[in-house]
Amino acid sequence: MERGGYRGSGYGGEGKGGGWRWQWWRRPWGGRCGGFGGEGREGEGRGGRYGGGYGGEGGVRGGGYRGEGRGGGYGGEGRSNGLLSPAPTISDEGSSRDTGVPWRSDDRGVWTAATSGTSQPASPEIVTIFCTCPIKLMCTVLKISDKLSPRSLGDEVIPLARPDRSATSSTRSVRIHVNHFLVKYTHEGTIWHYDVNVKPETPSPSGRPVRIPISMIRNKLFSDNPEEFPLSSIAYDGEKNIFSAEPLTVTKFEVDGKDTRARSYVFVNELKLSKLSEYLSSRSSSIPRDILQGMDLVMKENPTRKMISVGRNFYPMEPRPEDDLGGGVSAYRGFRQSLKPTIQGLALCLDYSVLAFRKRMPVLDYLHQNICNFDLRQFRIFRSIVESDLKGLKVYVNHRKTKQKFVVRGLCKDNTRDSCFFVEDPNRQNLPRMVRLVDYFIEKYGKDIQYKDIPCLDLGKGSKRNDVPMEFCEIADGQREHLEESDDDIGYSAHKLPRQYARKKIEMKPAQKLKEISLLRPCAREKMILDIVRSGDGPCGGNIARNFGIDVNMNMTPVEGRVIGAPLLKLGAPHGEVTTITVDKEKCHWNLVGKLVVQGKSIQRWAVLDFSISDHCFRLDPIKFIPKLVDRCEKLGIIMDMPLWYIDGSMDMLSNVNKLAEVLEGIWTKGKGDLQLLLCVMSRRDSGYKHLKWISETKIGIVTQCCLSPLANKGEAQYLANLAMKINAKLGGSNVELDRLPISFGSGHVMFIGADVNHPASGSWNKRSPSIAATVATMNWPAANRYAARVRAQDHRCEKILKFGEMCLELLESYVGVNKARPEKIIVFRGGVSEGQFDMVLKEEFVDLKRTFEKANYSPSITLIVAQKRHQTRLFPDRNDGGSTGNVPPGTVVDTIVVRPFELNFFLCSHHGSRGTSKPTHYHVLWDEHGFSSDQLQKLIYDLCFTMARCTKPVSIVPPVYYADLAACRGRLYYESVSEQSPSSSGASSSPSWASSSSAASLKDIKLHTHLENEMFFV
Repeated sequence: MERGGYRGSGYGGEGKGGGWRWQWWRRPWGGRCGGFGGEGREGEGRGGRYGGGYGGEGGVRGGGYRGEGRGGGYGGEGRSNGLLSPAPTISDEGSSRDTGVPWRSDDRGVWTAATSGTSQPASPEIVTIFCTCPIKLMCTVLKISDKLSPRSLGDEVIPLARPDRSATSSTRSVRIHVNHFLVKYTHEGTIWHYDVNVKPETPSPSGRPVRIPISMIRNKLFSDNPEEFPLSSIAYDGEKNIFSAEPLTVTKFEVDGKDTRARSYVFVNELKLSKLSEYLSSRSSSIPRDILQGMDLVMKENPTRKMISVGRNFYPMEPRPEDDLGGGVSAYRGFRQSLKPTIQGLALCLDYSVLAFRKRMPVLDYLHQNICNFDLRQFRIFRSIVESDLKGLKVYVNHRKTKQKFVVRGLCKDNTRDSCFFVEDPNRQNLPRMVRLVDYFIEKYGKDIQYKDIPCLDLGKGSKRNDVPMEFCEIADGQREHLEESDDDIGYSAHKLPRQYARKKIEMKPAQKLKEISLLRPCAREKMILDIVRSGDGPCGGNIARNFGIDVNMNMTPVEGRVIGAPLLKLGAPHGEVTTITVDKEKCHWNLVGKLVVQGKSIQRWAVLDFSISDHCFRLDPIKFIPKLVDRCEKLGIIMDMPLWYIDGSMDMLSNVNKLAEVLEGIWTKGKGDLQLLLCVMSRRDSGYKHLKWISETKIGIVTQCCLSPLANKGEAQYLANLAMKINAKLGGSNVELDRLPISFGSGHVMFIGADVNHPASGSWNKRSPSIAATVATMNWPAANRYAARVRAQDHRCEKILKFGEMCLELLESYVGVNKARPEKIIVFRGGVSEGQFDMVLKEEFVDLKRTFEKANYSPSITLIVAQKRHQTRLFPDRNDGGSTGNVPPGTVVDTIVVRPFELNFFLCSHHGSRGTSKPTHYHVLWDEHGFSSDQLQKLIYDLCFTMARCTKPVSIVPPVYYADLAACRGRLYYESVSEQSPSSSGASSSPSWASSSSAASLKDIKLHTHLENEMFFV
């Protein structure tokens, strides 16, 4: 390396200096980096290929990667902001040094350190600016707000470059096949992108735009103009985008629907695939998202034409006969796919997927199959159940020719024989006349209605009526049937059943069968994926992809994974001692037989509220259950006295908010505000659970633990131990701890923060339903296993945590109150965001956190990590390397070949897969001010997965994110509880004044009771 002449006038001038000329690259980068501007004008940065000035007013600015780039640069004058990367590790004294280590790139584009360079002193507050080639240029700034302003972060966020080639530590290696299929394409190829504009030839009579089915548009487009629109060379999303393998000539076409609509399209851009090659080979820093979007749509085109599409998922038109679930529902075996840039190049990631869909069938047959003992002659008895089951479903009508689907708004008030409506004279010469529905169907359609003593279905919209007899209605096929997982604290996890199955005696069978179809063992899932990739209906079927110059390798990608060793754990021992244990080698589980929790809380003041008392079939037997629970707690080192009170209740009480509030307030008052725990026993899962949690955790401030009477009466040791662990965690105890953390953090405190957002269900009836943000943080050190939470409601489906800095500051204040010290280091884990949202997390949430801390005169070093579970990557070990279930062993890490090419990221499977195929968590390090190596981060995250409070095994995702998800789900329950309460239901004067609060203002800031703000109420 030799230094070019530095001709600029220092940091205050134009910054035309030669910078550093680098000559040791393997790749011919050439050129010079631009100079620095200071507080004066922006640096002109007329450097070489990666030129672009750095500097300017208020921080580091300039062209970034878009410098003028003489001699083959990447873009014009480009005044976009440069990228800030984390500062080097800061020592306790506040000074730091950059080692100046140069980097080399291997054939796969992985950067590794080369030889040591000269060290360069730097002030305590420094930022590092990365060129595409990771040359470190140091620039002094004065304030955190300057160096972290969104203006200084640049238009394109590039997460932290990996500090090393990959991690190396492991106990053994495993041979793995990953469901990534290498995509080859013509590097000099072009995809033409066109924007489609929809415009009606004549305005709609109603004034509203008329929607035409995408399939109609696609078929019309290709059938009328086969030469101008070659079917095998075009990908169309049915809305705004057409991608073509060759230029198109026709600029206008028509589609006949209910109203004639014309569509024209205009040329947008030529997508040069060479830009994707430049990115994958590390010659460009900017991800070509438009090219990836076009290629992704091309890969979807064949299955879109031949299958049912649901988002990124595709399912066959017809299910397998053996996958019938009963009740008019079948399981459909399909797949989901996406294109991903990886170290090996562009890859198609495809995974097996199963959804339950409704089959097409007459509405009356549907009711007979789904409602036990349904009888049309006694319809009045079943009316509420029928309306509940049918409301919101889509149906076809068969009394006239139409392919339109109608949404069931409900049941008509009158029976069919009594239904009448006005019919207007088509010639408008006579007044509208009243007609009986029965007579109208005979006159208009020649149909004699058979079932006249049941109501019609209301298929109208807005104020318009559309009453259709049930016998002429059919359930529309292709409607998704949801089987959602429960997130409560009953004590075990199970699938909630669809509403129709709640009426059947065989209610668990459909859900169990769907789970069996979904949870294939690794060998079966791997075969299914390979079959899909090679099928004619899959993304590689037909010739569409090949016509775009795209070819997919039909074999999975082989990689070598590493298995990290499990940590030593601490549990309690008799006489107040602590013992160290090792976990099971295969599953990494441990048991509590003959062992104690690390710190058991003494439970002296608690009570039982038994809602099962009126259920004769599943009534709790307190004489057996309570002594068993007390005994099991004592064996675990949790001293538990007998309850102070046993209060009778009923399941009906859970749905009466005022009555429930009155009972809970009475119990709290009776306990003189000093009750440690209220154990609530239910005979079944009930929607009133949310009211119980909302009242107890936001209004009264009492810790509750729920359990089901059927399981409580069985009294199995494992179930009682699970209850005891959750109770101990909620009351401030410690169940298990790491013997020691794998990283030495020095003498200062460290805080772990987790954040997540819970969104309302798609298609929710309430489009204004808020998203719920939750942030959790550790409250103890060095055990780091006790958490506090803050929950906030925010804008509908807003992923950005709007008050992230404020929530973290509250948790920091709680930490200081407990420990009398501020943590010097913070590690933040963010869950629930996609790769396209990394920009928002880094530029907005992280900046908000930094600014909030700065205002509080607090400047800890921070590492920011994203944890993703919503991806399609699966790991299939070779037969000799898998465990008893065929899955990869716990602690398996993959950080080469199939990960993102330039950033620090890795897949970690931290749990034992007992059913189905394990899904690893994908961790991305966006910011790191601690200088962690890959080995350190992977080991730290894996060890933390052993500290989950409510189980004796490592969990699949790092606990801060797991807890944040639980807290956000709890906030969703609070919102649902408040939103369901009607102002008119608050008549009881004896109930607390807050029991009837359902105003919108109460939702803007979901506030926990002060008694629970620092407790783990959410586990």
